Amino acid sequence: MNISVVIPVYNEAESLPKLQRALHEALDLPSVANWEVIYVDDGSTDETSEILEKIAQEDSDHTRVVEFSSNFGQTAAIAAGIDYAQGEIIVLMDADLQNDPTDIPMMLEKLEQGYDVVSGWRVNRQDKFLTRRIPSRSANWLISTVTGVKLHDYGCTLKAYRREVLANFRLYGEMHRFIPAYASSVGAKIIEVPVQHHPRRYGVTKYGLSRTTKVILDLFTVKFLMSYANKPIYLFGGTGIILIVVSFFSMLFLLIRRFALGTSVFSSPIFILSILLLILGFQSFLLGLIAELLMRTYHESTQKPTYTVRTVINLPSKQNN
Repeated sequence: MNISVVIPVYNEAESLPKLQRALHEALDLPSVANWEVIYVDDGSTDETSEILEKIAQEDSDHTRVVEFSSNFGQTAAIAAGIDYAQGEIIVLMDADLQNDPTDIPMMLEKLEQGYDVVSGWRVNRQDKFLTRRIPSRSANWLISTVTGVKLHDYGCTLKAYRREVLANFRLYGEMHRFIPAYASSVGAKIIEVPVQHHPRRYGVTKYGLSRTTKVILDLFTVKFLMSYANKPIYLFGGTGIILIVVSFFSMLFLLIRRFALGTSVFSSPIFILSILLLILGFQSFLLGLIAELLMRTYHESTQKPTYTVRTVINLPSKQNN
């Protein structure tokens, strides 16, 4: 196997030398034909940059470094690492030594068994219960429920992917945690495996409760992209139908009440609500039609297909543009 380990880094100067040694111990194996580690320095303000340059000089055969001009966030760092990776297998992990590189060979074995994504599960998570583990459990349940991809630990960065699984989508916001859900939407085989998790030894955590809000907001985007990106009329048109039906029955109720009780239709606030729902329903239809035109323009201009091919038999492979 040719392996690329992508590691986003932000102010982890003390951890990096130990992490580099641990990667060598885990990946200098006969089964690994070649491996590289791509450190993406996400605008660190400590000595991280100097230490990475030193590691890259001393271990030029395996080490690559990408330095950002500013702090763009973990998702952007992961996206850059994937863009620069050369391996057929891409492994993501954190730089804080809480993920253990010794779990990587086990994850590679799972890929050899035919899986496309191997997701780590921090069964014995070594983080604060109230501020880290409780919000994480809630987020994992919510993501699993909305996407339909049942994983215990979406937040665990340690994951292994076949390169082709990552080829057809871009990462924004905090969406790196949703990669398994994206992969599942194109037919990837996913397995979740228990991995080790160590207490943080150096530095401070970069994540807090505020990140939960970002995850929830990104989840709306993920659900839309997974379910309605290619047929947005289903979402907007369906919403429009519901609004128009509610408007119709509200108006019907007013008419029945008018003939049965003599109550004025126009004096009721339900009449105004019915008109508003009717207008919103037609607007939703129009938004759906506009979104359909945008999606068709997008696919035709980029020549991006609306399907994903796993393999072909007795036919030449065709690369997506």
